[in-house]
Amino acid sequence: MKSFIKRGALFSLLIGTALSVAAQSAHIQGTVVDEEGRPLPGADVYWMGGKSGTITDEKGNFDLEPEGNLRKIIVSFIGYQNDTLSVTPDTHVKVKLSSLELDEVNVSAKKMLYVLNSRVDVVQTQKMNEGELRRAACCNLGESFVNNPSVDVSYSDAATGAKQIKLLGLSGSYVQMLTEKIPNFRGLASPFGLNFIPGPWMESIQVSKGIASVADGFEALTGQINVEYKKPISSDQLSINLFGSSARRLEGNIDAAFKINDTLSTMLFAHYENDTKEHDMGGDGFLDQPKVQQVNLFNRWYYRTDKLISQVGAKYIYEDRKSGETKQYREKTENPYEIGITTHRGELFTKNGIMYDDKGNSSLGIIVAGSYHDQKASYGRAKYDANQGNLYANIIYETELHPAHAVKGGASFNGDWFHESIDKTEADANEFIPGIFAEYTFKWQQKFVAMVGVRGDYHRTEKFFVTPRLHLKYDPCEWVYFRGSIGKGSRTTRVLGENSYLMASSRKILIDEQLKRESAWNFGISANAFIPTGKKRKISVITEWYYTHFTDQVIADLDSDPHQVHFTNLDGRSYSSTFQAEVNYEFFRGFTVTAAHRITDVKQTINGRLREKPLTSRFKTLLTVMYQTPLKKWQFDVTGQLNGGGRMPDPDPDQPLWERRYKPFPLLSGQVTRRFKHWSVYAGAENILNFTQEHPIIDAENPWGEHFDASMVWGPVHGRKFYAGLRWSLPQKD
Repeated sequence: MKSFIKRGALFSLLIGTALSVAAQSAHIQGTVVDEEGRPLPGADVYWMGGKSGTITDEKGNFDLEPEGNLRKIIVSFIGYQNDTLSVTPDTHVKVKLSSLELDEVNVSAKKMLYVLNSRVDVVQTQKMNEGELRRAACCNLGESFVNNPSVDVSYSDAATGAKQIKLLGLSGSYVQMLTEKIPNFRGLASPFGLNFIPGPWMESIQVSKGIASVADGFEALTGQINVEYKKPISSDQLSINLFGSSARRLEGNIDAAFKINDTLSTMLFAHYENDTKEHDMGGDGFLDQPKVQQVNLFNRWYYRTDKLISQVGAKYIYEDRKSGETKQYREKTENPYEIGITTHRGELFTKNGIMYDDKGNSSLGIIVAGSYHDQKASYGRAKYDANQGNLYANIIYETELHPAHAVKGGASFNGDWFHESIDKTEADANEFIPGIFAEYTFKWQQKFVAMVGVRGDYHRTEKFFVTPRLHLKYDPCEWVYFRGSIGKGSRTTRVLGENSYLMASSRKILIDEQLKRESAWNFGISANAFIPTGKKRKISVITEWYYTHFTDQVIADLDSDPHQVHFTNLDGRSYSSTFQAEVNYEFFRGFTVTAAHRITDVKQTINGRLREKPLTSRFKTLLTVMYQTPLKKWQFDVTGQLNGGGRMPDPDPDQPLWERRYKPFPLLSGQVTRRFKHWSVYAGAENILNFTQEHPIIDAENPWGEHFDASMVWGPVHGRKFYAGLRWSLPQKD
């Protein structure tokens, strides 16, 4: 009877469970320490004779995905002797590395600014671990890229607080956002989704440029950003993070992990944000940033046996944001301009992975996730209420035919239900896209890897469309790595949902009928070099170039008429070309510098002319400096940016209210952290130079007039901020 119940429970679990990557089903976990037992963050852990690997987090822990029947891993760290050891699935190992200098007593681990998985992965990926995320306030996902040279985060407008990510010179709608490999924050959630993931909840962020694997879908046109939440099996028993700023913004975060038994564990997360004080440093009568209250709750469960890993999670978000004219101005007028956006969002996911043999050669993963997003918004007199439901499923089978040959295949489904009400005008839009995919990986003598994939999906208007992708990696020697990629991506545009912030203006919104799905080809090449300096350190040099060519695109025309925005299909050329060079070096123990420079050329055909895309900076120069004292009790971080100028949308020729171009501008931030045994305190400042864009809101004195516009934002809209916080954690018992 017990056997029958167990089998029935397992069958029921498999129906609705899922896994983003099938190989997650039998991970190898462990900890890397030095001779004194101190953790070594940033150590490389990879399979001997394989192509995959990982790095240790700030506590020296790692979680390595299986690769075929490989059973030996190599652990390496600069200044230490490599260690090779045999492992078995579902085990936890502790690796102690010996220093190359035997007379050294105090050995401090190198702290990576961020880690490139370039030595093993065929896809160019940057991994920002927990230590990197703590180098700034990092209150949410949108504030996590201060030190990242590749990703830009800026305000979409000067009123609602909506933020957008830019990768390869293009806005976040072309970047596939994932949470634990589940597509997320699409459509209605895209303007404010970066605020929905608290920083203390994140274990790591992976940033992949260009085309991704076909197993993850067809929507990535310029890259992917995947967020990994903390896991109950590797997190502290209890963690608390408290934050406050000079703008009187208060936040509290708490997470707790519970081990029920040897196979079952759970984790609870809670976040509260209160940012309800009014600020008008510009004196234009409008709030510099919205007043926000947010409650965010998350619960996840983790079940693990020798052959099965299952995860189930549920998340709920409530957010209320208000903006517009300040109280002082509201009291002076009978008809104040106000903005209000109330959001309720729920998410569910379940993931499962099954290993079919002890060697780990074959595995099956299934993922099922759903979300419901309800938003009620008002922009002055305009009312915009909308809701969106989403159901996502993905089934992946992976097997290794030979140490040099591996295949992956499966099927997916993505369904969206939209309902919009614009000033009492109702509209519905539903989309259901089933698809299949296959991917083949070939590796030759640990020097060359080729990954070719193709997927086919069915859309009601485009019928059957094909997405091919190819990744290549070549290692001519142990310290130089070359990569190349080419592939296609496509997506459906939700014009109002993704651009609702444009309603905070007097511009008339025109949307053409029968807008096409957007599609583009992406090409990329990169070269990574790890050059030995003779001091047991290496200079990391990365150069890369990516080119995105649109075959179909929805253009937001802000130029043809300064009093309207016209969404229309592309008629002509549209492209983005990005070149970036980056250098990382640890000058001496604990002192690390990253320098990067990026050149961006983004153009699109607007009203018959190929023109520079407005509100897009032409370049970015970044310099970050970090210093840790030998025992890592103190840490100092400074980041400076110089953001290049760009073109503004064409102003009204009869009454020009803004310049045609904006000039380069600097940003400077810094933070000091003091660590103790189980807790730490930190304090810092943002926008230290106090640079702000003049008149970010056009004609703020007359919000009901024809010239009012809050969307002409290219720089910071608020000045210098100071902040401080406290982190406390209770580690897991051994």
